[in-house]
Amino acid sequence: MGIRPLLGICNKINLRCAPRISALILLAALATSWSSSRVTAQGLALIRDTEIENTIRVYTAPLFRAAGLDASSVRIHLVNDPRLNAFVAGGMRIFIHTGLLTTADHPGQVIGVLAHETGHITGGHLSRIKEGLKAATAQSIIATILGGAAAAAAGRPEGIGAAVLGGATVGQRSILAYTRGHEQAADQAAIRFLDGSGQSSRGLLEFMTTLKREEGIYGASGDPYTRSHPLTQDRIRFIQNHIERSQYSDVPIAPELLEAHNRMRGKILGFLNPPVDTLRRYKASDSSMEANYARTVAYMKLNETQKALAILDPLIEKTPKDPFLHEMRGDILRDAGRTQEASTAYRKAIEILPWAALIRLSLAQMQIAVNDPKELDATVANIKEAIRYESEIPRAWRQLATAYGRQQKHGLVSHALAEEALLKGDIRTAAQRAKRAMRLLPNGSAQWIRAQDIELQAKRLKKDKK
Repeated sequence: MGIRPLLGICNKINLRCAPRISALILLAALATSWSSSRVTAQGLALIRDTEIENTIRVYTAPLFRAAGLDASSVRIHLVNDPRLNAFVAGGMRIFIHTGLLTTADHPGQVIGVLAHETGHITGGHLSRIKEGLKAATAQSIIATILGGAAAAAAGRPEGIGAAVLGGATVGQRSILAYTRGHEQAADQAAIRFLDGSGQSSRGLLEFMTTLKREEGIYGASGDPYTRSHPLTQDRIRFIQNHIERSQYSDVPIAPELLEAHNRMRGKILGFLNPPVDTLRRYKASDSSMEANYARTVAYMKLNETQKALAILDPLIEKTPKDPFLHEMRGDILRDAGRTQEASTAYRKAIEILPWAALIRLSLAQMQIAVNDPKELDATVANIKEAIRYESEIPRAWRQLATAYGRQQKHGLVSHALAEEALLKGDIRTAAQRAKRAMRLLPNGSAQWIRAQDIELQAKRLKKDKK
């Protein structure tokens, strides 16, 4: 099994020391689990999953090194959308559609797309697009380009073409040419980063070929002046020429990456598709890890706990140091109402991945459900550790407020609820909770100072809204 090499890579890129997440421009809140974490913000339905995020991190680590980027400074976000898409927004943030991850035949194709998006980051293209739009007068053009200019792999890969901007003016065409230049630069950067990391560009070529096929299905415009991206055939030709010259073109994909990709695909399809569709696709005779993962999730969703465990437990016995299998076991037992057993499973996962904030919050959910006064200190410590790794998950602060409430620590409750409200964009509540926290907490304490900061930040946000 390839999970150990993957975990080693994750630790080498120092994921557990990732900085606190800055407030997202596009998002009101970040989701925290498959079962309850979908949040829609400006049309984006985001999901969180530690295993999938770490797999993407492993994909991007060598690319970021080749690009001279600090891996811990780039955030990865998963978008629940069946279209083939990935894009950069909000600075050092890559958004990846689940459709891309499940449609890709192998990790090389995903890595190729991520190399392209890394090119957008190093090129600072998002900020440059904003500068290029200053002269535009049509608000719809601004919204369209900022919302989807980097949608290189959308259902209609030409993206901001005639379907959106029919009858484009000369000024509008110049903006589209501006973004086409960015796409060409990102393609050039992508093959440079792939070579720099000793990886083949064939996956990127295969993905572009898929885009070309999609264009044929959806009837893409042949007019290069009404497109946000260069003609796909031109991009294919550029990558083909590079592959003919590159010494890395025939480098094979590492087996552990192939396994991780298949696991990721099975997990996503298991969670997103109806169980009947999953079980129809992945027959009981299919003993692959992808199929086992998908069927396990399907039975969990059907509340057929024993069938789910019958598939999962032999996998855990075979690879007892796989944290994500223990996490999955915790999820199954949690949904079955077997709280104590779920807690045990989550603890085993955390022993292997102590920096996995989302798994810690799943454990905290079980600890709060048990409601054992003797365990309150341990519950608080666990939640605070999760917040140390990821401080901007609203649910974490709500859980912390609940635990503090049971300890009758009302000042700390108010501070935690102020943090939650601020993350959710509820400025009024954030200010109210912060004021209450300052009345109840010792003057000058760390939480008192933070509450004061929240109140001032809420005032600034309120002023900016006017």
